[in-house]
Amino acid sequence: MAAYLQWRRFVFFDKELVKEPLSNDGAAPGATPASGSAASKFLCLPPGITVCDSGRGSLVFGDMEGQIWFLPRSLQLTGFQAYKLRVTHLYQLKQHNILASVGEDEEGINPLVKIWNLEKRDGGNPLCTRIFPAIPGTEPTVVSCLTVHENLNFMAIGFTDGSVTLNKGDITRDRHSKTQILHKGNYPVTGLAFRQAGKTTHLFVVTTENVQSYIVSGKDYPRVELDTHGCGLRCSALSDPSQDLQFIVAGDECVYLYQPDERGPCFAFEGHKLIAHWFRGYLIIVSRDRKVSPKSEFTSRDSQSSDKQILNIYDLCNKFIAYSTVFEDVVDVLAEWGSLYVLTRDGRVHALQEKDTQTKLEMLFKKNLFEMAINLAKSQHLDSDGLAQIFMQYGDHLYSKGNHDGAVQQYIRTIGKLEPSYVIRKFLDAQRIHNLTAYLQTLHRQSLANADHTTLLLNCYTKLKDSSKLEEFIKKKSESEVHFDVETAIKVLRQAGYYSHALYLAENHAHHEWYLKIQLEDIKNYQEALRYIGKLPFEQAESNMKRYGKILMHHIPEQTTQLLKGLCTDYRPSLEGRSDREAPGCRANSEEFIPIFANNPRELKAFLEHMSEVQPDSPQGIYDTLLELRLQNWAHEKDPQVKEKLHAEAISLLKSGRFCDVFDKALVLCQMHDFQDGVLYLYEQGKLFQQIMHYHMQHEQYRQVISVCERHGEQDPSLWEQALSYFARKEEDCKEYVAAVLKHIENKNLMPPLLVVQTLAHNSTATLSVIRDYLVQKLQKQSQQIAQDELRVRRYREETTRIRQEIQELKASPKIFQKTKCSICNSALELPSVHFLCGHSFHQHCFESYSESDADCPTCLPENRKVMDMIRAQEQKRDLHDQFQHQCSNDSFSVIADYFGRGVFNKLTLLTDPPTARLTSSLEAGLQRDLLMHSRRGT
Repeated sequence: MAAYLQWRRFVFFDKELVKEPLSNDGAAPGATPASGSAASKFLCLPPGITVCDSGRGSLVFGDMEGQIWFLPRSLQLTGFQAYKLRVTHLYQLKQHNILASVGEDEEGINPLVKIWNLEKRDGGNPLCTRIFPAIPGTEPTVVSCLTVHENLNFMAIGFTDGSVTLNKGDITRDRHSKTQILHKGNYPVTGLAFRQAGKTTHLFVVTTENVQSYIVSGKDYPRVELDTHGCGLRCSALSDPSQDLQFIVAGDECVYLYQPDERGPCFAFEGHKLIAHWFRGYLIIVSRDRKVSPKSEFTSRDSQSSDKQILNIYDLCNKFIAYSTVFEDVVDVLAEWGSLYVLTRDGRVHALQEKDTQTKLEMLFKKNLFEMAINLAKSQHLDSDGLAQIFMQYGDHLYSKGNHDGAVQQYIRTIGKLEPSYVIRKFLDAQRIHNLTAYLQTLHRQSLANADHTTLLLNCYTKLKDSSKLEEFIKKKSESEVHFDVETAIKVLRQAGYYSHALYLAENHAHHEWYLKIQLEDIKNYQEALRYIGKLPFEQAESNMKRYGKILMHHIPEQTTQLLKGLCTDYRPSLEGRSDREAPGCRANSEEFIPIFANNPRELKAFLEHMSEVQPDSPQGIYDTLLELRLQNWAHEKDPQVKEKLHAEAISLLKSGRFCDVFDKALVLCQMHDFQDGVLYLYEQGKLFQQIMHYHMQHEQYRQVISVCERHGEQDPSLWEQALSYFARKEEDCKEYVAAVLKHIENKNLMPPLLVVQTLAHNSTATLSVIRDYLVQKLQKQSQQIAQDELRVRRYREETTRIRQEIQELKASPKIFQKTKCSICNSALELPSVHFLCGHSFHQHCFESYSESDADCPTCLPENRKVMDMIRAQEQKRDLHDQFQHQCSNDSFSVIADYFGRGVFNKLTLLTDPPTARLTSSLEAGLQRDLLMHSRRGT
C-alpha cells in the first residue's frame, strides 16, 4: 500500500476558466482573452446540468429539462430536446459518433434508453435509432450507471436495486440486440466498465459493497468475485494501457486497482471520494476532507452542495501528485482536446492544461529532484538524448555535492550520448581514480572506448595495483567479449612492467610481433621466444625469423639453427611440442637467412651443408656461400691432414656441377683464396686453355705446358704456337720441349717453317741442330707436294684440251644420232623418239615418263645438277668476306688459290639460250657455257 502523504506535490497543470469566444473563429477553449473592453466573458453553461460526458471532439451535457447539449472546440453551444422530463445518464463512444442516453419522458420510475446517431439528422436533431425501457425485470427501478462497448455489440446498465442488464448484439437496432439480466444483488450498482483483452471481453461491476468481473464474450458469463468493498457513484474508472487497463475503484480509505481475475495494487488516498477519472496516465480524484457516509451519494447530495472539494491529479507510475486544487461543488470532470475540463455547479467550466514535458523537467531540476525527473521522462517516452541530458545534470549535481560515487553512476548512464572527455576530466584526480575506473570499465563494456580510453583504464589499474581487476579486464573467454584495442593495451602493460599480462594478450590475440618483442627485449627469454616462433604459421614464422634471427642466433645458436633447418626444408607448426604432420609442409628461401649467421661460421657451415644434402635444389647462394666458407677454412687451416680434407671438400663442391651458371663468381672465390687446383679446374671447365697455359708458364712447369697442349691442342691449335714462343724465350736448355713442340707443329702443319725459324731465332741457346730435323722433313714434304701438284696440273690441262675439242666438234660438225636402243628401256627405238647432243636417245613416251623437264636429258641430269649446285654455291660465297679473311689468316696463298680455282673472281653467266644463239662472251665464259651444252636437248 502506498501512502500518498509521502508523495510530492507539483503544479504540472495550468488552471483557468474557459471564456466565451470573441467570434466564430474557432478559438481554442482556455485561450487568454484580449485586454480591454473587447475581452470575452467567462463561459457559462445552462442551469440544471445533471450529467456530462465527452468524446468525438465535443463535451456533452444533459440537464433537468430533458435537453442534451454539445460544446465543440469552437465553444458554440448547441442542443436539442432528447426527453420530455430529464436526462439522467450519458455515454459518448470514442470510436463511433454514437451517443447513448438514459432519461425520463413521464413521471414515475420509467427510465428510457435512447441511442443517437450524431452523424445523421432527423428534423435538425440527431437521429434516434433505438428506444427501449431500462427495466431489469418486472418492476421498474432507477438506473444508476451506464456503459457501452466500443464495438457496439455490448451495453450494460446498472440499477439501484443491484441488478445489471446486458444488451448483446447491435445496440443501435432492436431486432439485432438481446437484453438479459447479467447480475442481481442487494447493493446498488455504482460503476460498470468493459475491458477488451484479445478476443475476450470482461465487464467489471462495482457496487457499494463489492467488486466482481464477468466474461461476457462467451457463454454462461462466468463471474469472479474480486473484492468485498466497493465505492460510490462515479468513483470507478478504467485505466489506459500504461496501467494495463486495470479497473480503478476509489474507496474512502484507499484506491484499488483490479485485473479481471485478481486485485492489484492499492493506494492510500484519504478523503471521501466523489469522482474518479483517468486521463493520460493520471488518476483524477475529486474528494472531500471530512467523513461522509457513502449513502449520502443517494440520499443527501443537495445538503452538501456548498462543501469545498479537492481535485488531485495523481501520477501512479512516478508516485507524485501532478496537481491539486480546490473547487466548489464539482459536477463532473471531462477530458477532451488534450486537456481536462472541470464543470462546477455554477455552470462555469475550468480548463486544466498540462504543462509540456520540458517545463515539468525544469521544475524538477530546480528542486534537484533528478530521480523523479528521470522517471517522469521515461514515462513520457522522452528520447535517449533527453534522458542523457537529465543523467548529466543529475551527475553534475551529485558531483558538486561531493557524492562522486553517485555522480559516476549517473555519468555511466550517459555513455553513448555524452562525450567521455567531459566525465574523464572531472575524475582525473588521483583520489577519484576508482570512480574513473568504473566509468572507463563501462565505456569498454559497451564497445565505445578508443585507444586513449584503454590506455587510461589500464593506467588506472596499474596505479591502483588492482591485479584482479586487470586480469578480469584482459582475460576474456572469447574475441567478442573484448571491448578494447588490444595493441594499445599491450603497449600500456609493457610500459608499466606487467609483462605477463601483456604476453597473455599478445599470445591470445595473435599479436606475434609484440609477444616476441616482450620476450626478447624485456624478459630476455630466448628459449620461449624460439618455441613461440615454432608454433606460428609458416608466413609469420618466416617473417619473425628474419626479424629476430640474429638475436636468437647470438644467444641460442644451436636451437636457432635447428629451427632454420626445418623452416627451409619442410616446415610444419609445432603443437605442444609436436609437429603437425597433417598440415602441408612449406619451405622458405634458405638464401635469405644466410645473413643471420654473420658471426656464427660453425652454425652457418652446418646449415649450408644440411641444405645442400637434404635439398639439392637449394638456391645458388647456398652453394656460393658454402664454397666461400670451405675455402676460408682451407686457407686458414694449419693442420696438414685437416687441410687436405678441406681441400677435397672444396674440390668436391666445385665438381658438383652447381657453378656452371656462376662460373665467374666461383673463379673469383678460388683466386681470392689462392686455391690453385680449383682455379685450374674452373679454367678447364670454362675452356680457358690460354689461362691454363699461362698459369703453368708463370710457374715454369714445362711438362704441364706440354701436357696442356697435348690435351687441348685439338680444340685450340694456337696453344702449340704459344708453347713454342714460350720455350723460345727461355734461356735454359729446353731442347727436349722445343723438339716435342716442333714435332706436333710439323704433324699438324700449324705454322709455316719460316715463322718457326723466326720464333726460335730469339733463343740464344737454340742451335740449328734443334730444328734441322724439322726443316729437312718439312722440305721433303713440300717437294713431294710440288710433284703431286705438277702431275695434277698436267692431267687437268689434258682434260681441258679434250673437252675443248669435243665442244668444237659440236659447234662445227654435224651430230649423227646412231643410237638404236632407248637409253631408258633398252628397247629398239621407234618414232617418235627424242635425241640429245650428249648422245642419249629415248622413246618419246619413255622420255615423257621419266624426264623432269623438256630441256634436260634424264640420264645426264643428276651429274649436271651437281655441277650447277657447285656453281651456285660459289656464287653465294662470293660475298663472304669475313670467312675469306679468317681463312687467309693462316695460309693466305693457299686460300686465294682455292678461291681462284673455284672461279670466285670470274663473272659467271648461266646460258639458257638455244645452241643457235650467238656467243659474245670471253673465252672463259664460253668454256663454262660449252660445258653446260651437254644438258640441252637436240631437235
